[in-house]
Amino acid sequence: MKIVIIGQGGHSKVINDIISLSNEHEIIGYLDDKYEDFSITNKGIRGPISAAFKAIEYNKKINFVIGIGNNKTRKEIFEYLELPLELFATLIHQSAIISPNVKIGKGTVIMANTIINSDAYIGHHSIINSGSIIEHDNRIGDFVHVSPNATLTGNVKIDKGVHIGAGTTIIPGIQVGESTIIGAGATVTKNIPANCIAVGVPAKIISSNTVKKVGV
Repeated sequence: MKIVIIGQGGHSKVINDIISLSNEHEIIGYLDDKYEDFSITNKGIRGPISAAFKAIEYNKKINFVIGIGNNKTRKEIFEYLELPLELFATLIHQSAIISPNVKIGKGTVIMANTIINSDAYIGHHSIINSGSIIEHDNRIGDFVHVSPNATLTGNVKIDKGVHIGAGTTIIPGIQVGESTIIGAGATVTKNIPANCIAVGVPAKIISSNTVKKVGV
């Protein structure tokens, strides 16, 4: 599969490594708004994000991946381009351990040394970062970022747009609402509603649309 990475920052470097280790994929270009014009050289495709359709005209077998860690930005780019989901690649690092019963959406990237166990579901355009554990029967929505070494135990539900900080632990049966941020190292023992920031052990809400900020 020939891949064009959208975005050329730090996160795209990790995606580059995943592709480089694979025998199934080949990077043939980058789209990033640091490029003013679309071009094809011996280094491959280069151009602004809006040039995705020109890239398709050049090679109709291209697949894309959005190499940007920020959930909101990833979603905005996907909606701006209006490309069908089928044109986005699902990338899995060769060291990941994934149950055959897991379902993974389009555009999602599974990083090195992750473990995803039976009957988990990972949505579209999500990131499961290095060393994370996604236990059985988890439901993870679209445009989610699970940061390195997070542990989501059984039957956890993560709604779309959630960012889970590095080293977070979420106990069984918990739900985290849409677009919420869980701070690094938190232990989540109760359901967290949408559009919140929660930190600490156990995790407490410090900011939300309905709760006044009480600290950092």
